Amino acid sequence: MKKVLLLTVLSFSLYGFSQNTDSNQANIIEPKPKESTFQGVKYGVRAGFTISHLDFEETPIMENKHRNSMYIGFFADIGISRALSIVPEIQFSAEGARVEPLNLDYIQMPVFFRFRFNEKLHAGLGPQIGWKVHKVGDNMRDLAYSAVAGIEYKINYALFIDARYNYGLGDVFHENVGVTAKNRNFQIGVGYRF
Repeated sequence: MKKVLLLTVLSFSLYGFSQNTDSNQANIIEPKPKESTFQGVKYGVRAGFTISHLDFEETPIMENKHRNSMYIGFFADIGISRALSIVPEIQFSAEGARVEPLNLDYIQMPVFFRFRFNEKLHAGLGPQIGWKVHKVGDNMRDLAYSAVAGIEYKINYALFIDARYNYGLGDVFHENVGVTAKNRNFQIGVGYRF
């Protein structure tokens, strides 16, 4: 009888311990793996229409009408978080004024800090450096620095339209010319993300 009683007590205690062990495991909260905010890299192309002019400090030395031309470029959209991405680009842009001596064609490299307002609307700003191509020895500086601000609207997952304003920060002429002018332009176009 003592053996049966001892066996019964041991059975219930083992059952109780096994229940208690399971309930302790259910109460243990395992830490979640830390999620990365990195959103990946998307590549794309953008192209469109540029309206450009030179903003002279004095009276212009020549007729200073707007130059209407085009731009085309490639970009990498590096998602830092869901709301912020860095977008380095390389693009060709025909700028300056309409008369041929004031035509300025650049290979530009903007770095755009792009902010997401909602799924469709994005805006950004950033610095830009441009290297003048096409002409040499024309009393124009080879490097141009500017600030860029823009807005973008997504049409679908890959296609978007955008508008940008480029504000030239430096004089486009060499100092020995005695004339000061800064490049200003407005771009409107379309783009495609791969």
